[in-house]
Amino acid sequence: MKISGIHHVAIICSDYGRSKRFYTEVLGLRVVAETYREARQSYKLDLALADGAQIELFSFPGSPPRASYPEACGLRHLALKVADIAGWVAELEQRGVVVEAVRVDELTQKRFTFFADPDGLPIELYEN
Repeated sequence: MKISGIHHVAIICSDYGRSKRFYTEVLGLRVVAETYREARQSYKLDLALADGAQIELFSFPGSPPRASYPEACGLRHLALKVADIAGWVAELEQRGVVVEAVRVDELTQKRFTFFADPDGLPIELYEN
């Protein structure tokens, strides 16, 4: 047996409309499905990544904020592969997203940077 890849990453947001706009309009992810679950008063938005993996965006009323940035125990950040990091940085900054300076991974010599989603979740762009 072996794991063949990541199927999805689940994110809980505080403002569904704001986060939906960010992930679809700013990051350009395609909506696969959108479901409102009345019993939970919660949306679930399935978003497609180019490699077939997905991001599941949830809204749950009263969810607590992230403990710290980014060193809380648990999932540290979401890293997305990109071919042109400079192009992505320019596009994000044009849309008003604050992006950290591009750095070079000392182990792989690949370029990377970080920015945050509307709830402060750290997202990394990693040049492949």
